Amino acid sequence: MTQQSVAKFGLGQIVRQRDAAFRGVVIDIDPTYAGDPTRTSEVMPDQPYYKVLAIGPGGGFIAYAAENVLEHDPELSALSREAEQRWFTVDAQGRHAPLAHAIH
Repeated sequence: MTQQSVAKFGLGQIVRQRDAAFRGVVIDIDPTYAGDPTRTSEVMPDQPYYKVLAIGPGGGFIAYAAENVLEHDPELSALSREAEQRWFTVDAQGRHAPLAHAIH
């Protein structure tokens, strides 16, 4: 029987990589590893994985990170309203969903 995980971070939440390689906003969540199947021996696949629109020393990029390497970013707690509307659809209850178009 497979163990079900609950995601620690939500869409639109600001996170940082524990080793400070990047910080960014969660834009998508997979309940388990959904990357390259040939790499499953290199990763811990049975945990949530996050697509993070990240900012690092080299600029912006999309990171695919395991939950165990991410933490809440104490310096930034929320997106600005403008950024939130740019990247997400937000319903009346404040739940986020990625916009249908590709992020460039």
